[in-house]
Amino acid sequence: MPVKRVLCAHRLRQVPRQFSWIDQRLVSDRHIRRCDPPALALYLFLVTVADARGLSYYGEASIAKQLSLDRATLRQARRRLLDAGLVAYEQPLYQVLALEEEVACGACRPAARTWPGAALRRALSGGAHD
Repeated sequence: MPVKRVLCAHRLRQVPRQFSWIDQRLVSDRHIRRCDPPALALYLFLVTVADARGLSYYGEASIAKQLSLDRATLRQARRRLLDAGLVAYEQPLYQVLALEEEVACGACRPAARTWPGAALRRALSGGAHD
C-alpha cells in the first residue's frame, strides 16, 4: 500500500462551519462554475473516498471504471480540478484542497501539480523546486 503524504499542508481541508465535507462555498463562491460535469463527478468521487486530510490514492483505471469515464476524459477532468485549485495531484496521490485563498505551495501551483513532466523539468533545471 502506498504511503500517503500531504501534498499541500497549507490547505488541509477541515469540516466547514455548516458541517459538510462538501463545502457550500463550492457553490456560493462559484468554484463549481469552473468545472464541467466530468470534473465535478471526479471531485465528488475524491471527496467521498478521501481520508480526513483529503488524501486518496485511487488509480486512474479504477476511477475511470467507477465514474464510467474513458481515461482521456478522466485526465481532462483532473486537469480542470487542478486548474480550478480544487485538488493537488502527484501520481498516484490526490489531495482535495480546502476552499481557501491560494497559498504559494509547490503542489498547489499549476506548474508543480502537472503530470510526471514536472519532476523532469525540476531535474533539468538543476533540481530547483517550483
